Amino acid sequence: MDITVQWIKTSWTKESRGGEAAARRNAASVGLLLPQVPSGFAHFVQMYEHGGFEPRSSQKDLCEIGVSLRDEGDRLRVLAHVDPLFGLPPRPHRPPAVRLLPGQWVRWQLNYRFSSAMGIRGWSYWLDTFNIAYGPVDRDLFLSEPTVLVDECGPVR
Repeated sequence: MDITVQWIKTSWTKESRGGEAAARRNAASVGLLLPQVPSGFAHFVQMYEHGGFEPRSSQKDLCEIGVSLRDEGDRLRVLAHVDPLFGLPPRPHRPPAVRLLPGQWVRWQLNYRFSSAMGIRGWSYWLDTFNIAYGPVDRDLFLSEPTVLVDECGPVR
């Protein structure tokens, strides 16, 4: 069965926490048109504050995406990983894995806050959005509403 993955990584600093910059950040897409991606790879998109949150596409091997994908025969088991090093905001109660039937897809979002070594620079932030479909898909699938939405975003003051 086909597995399609789109990983959108949006990153910013305190400069985009309010005003026009925050409006641009909040307008950044959480789903984009799919390009042709070889089997075993994910469509990887980065959007940076210093680039005006314009999408920059590339590809990543599925083993590099930070999500566990397991084909269970009639379902796809999906579970996003959170590295203990990147524990802010705290996530004391993680949701269970999602099991997708053919034709379904999940949007899983996680956010993070980081400080530079020794606190010399200000905080930086990122949002990971994983769009994962089980079965054949159209290029515009991730522009629609997901079958399942998992929002693990927490406060990042």
